Amino acid sequence: MSEQDLWQTFEGIVKAKLANAPGCHDYAHTLRVLHNAELLLQTETGADSFVVRTAALFHDFARPEELASNGKDDHAQLGADLVRIELEQLNCEPDFVDHVTSCIRTHRYRGKLVPESLEAKIVYDADKLDSTGAFGIARAFHFAGRIGACLHNTAEEAVNSSAYGKNDSAYREYLVKLRHLPEKMLTVSGRELAKERAAFMDEFFTRLNNEAGL
Repeated sequence: MSEQDLWQTFEGIVKAKLANAPGCHDYAHTLRVLHNAELLLQTETGADSFVVRTAALFHDFARPEELASNGKDDHAQLGADLVRIELEQLNCEPDFVDHVTSCIRTHRYRGKLVPESLEAKIVYDADKLDSTGAFGIARAFHFAGRIGACLHNTAEEAVNSSAYGKNDSAYREYLVKLRHLPEKMLTVSGRELAKERAAFMDEFFTRLNNEAGL
C-alpha cells in the first residue's frame, strides 16, 4: 500500500473512532494538532515527517476509552497499544510502528514518560500548542461548561478548587496549566509559538478579571 493510500486509511480509522468524542478531544482537535505538527516540521529539520504526521493523527485514539473509564485508562498508554494493532493489521513496517507508538505513548502532559526522539518531541509540542492561545481559552471554557463549573472566579477560588468541582473554571485551567506550557515545550519552534500564544491568554484573562472587578 502506498504512503498516500495508507494515509487515507489512517484518516478514516481515526475519524470514525473520534466521531462522538467531546469537543476538546474530537477529530477537529486532532486536525489542529496535525496542523501544529506540520508547522513545527517546517523548522525542526531532520524529523521523519510521516512518523510525526501519523502519530499526531492517532495521538488521541484512546480518548473514548479514557473518558468511559473516568480517567482510569491512560489514553496515551492504551492508545499506543491500540494503534499498534491497527498499524500491524495494515502490514506497516515494524520500525515505523515502533516509532509511531512511542510518540503516542509519550505525548501526554501529565505522563511519566518523557519524549526522547525529535519526532516524539514534535508530537508532544503540537498537542500542547492546541492548549495555548485562542483555542486554549476556547477549550478551557468548553470543558468547564461540560462539567458544570462556574464561568469565572477569583484566583484564590480557582487554585483551591478540586478537579471537576464547581470552581474548576477555565481560569483555574489557565492558572494551573496553560500559562506554564511555554516552559514545558521541547522544541525551539514549539517554545516560540507557545510564548506568543500564551501572551494572548495572559491578556485575555487580565481583561476578564478587570471587567469582573477582580
